[in-house]
Amino acid sequence: MRPARVAGIKTLSPHFRLVELEGEALRNVAWAAGDKIQVAMGSGLSARTYTPMWWDAGNGRTRLLAFAHGEGPGSRWASSLREGDSCQFFGPRRSLDLADLQAPIVLFGDETSFGLAAALRDSLQAGGALHLSEAADIAESRLVLDSIGLGHARLMARSADDTHLATAESELLRLAANGAQFVLLTGKASSIQRVGRALKAAGVASSRIRAKAYWATGKTGLD
Repeated sequence: MRPARVAGIKTLSPHFRLVELEGEALRNVAWAAGDKIQVAMGSGLSARTYTPMWWDAGNGRTRLLAFAHGEGPGSRWASSLREGDSCQFFGPRRSLDLADLQAPIVLFGDETSFGLAAALRDSLQAGGALHLSEAADIAESRLVLDSIGLGHARLMARSADDTHLATAESELLRLAANGAQFVLLTGKASSIQRVGRALKAAGVASSRIRAKAYWATGKTGLD
């Protein structure tokens, strides 16, 4: 674990906070868009995984978008965090390997994917990424995306029976057929599985699809 200090916090909405960490342990660190860090949640071995939006290895700073949902340790940490607090983290290390991706790229995800979307936007190699996200609260998600410079992202309301995923499938297939080189599937595990099956059934090569589940109903600790 590496030590860090909370250098700044900006509340973007009731459930999203922009958190900037700083410290000597963040200097001279190799980081690439798609890498992850794991932040310790107090005492014990509990940790939660975040995808940094940006990393300044020269000055020892990084930025996270914390999404506080539910009553778990990650939500409690994000909600109670104050400027000047200290924390411990592990990483960065590889989560999604984006080294050989070629633009244009399509990113499908949800609220937990917004940090990755911001990192992709700032990656010169992955410039031109398109973003399609399912979300529980469209108004809140739009406010957050506008705040982090991703106002062009397309949002669709998450339905209880997942009927909205048919729209996601159609849109991703259209984009894949119209020149998208890679499709990144992130966020909820069951959504990734369904959309991934539809892409493969339509003939999109597995080599053009990258998938990373950030969470699944009834499970904790996915990273």
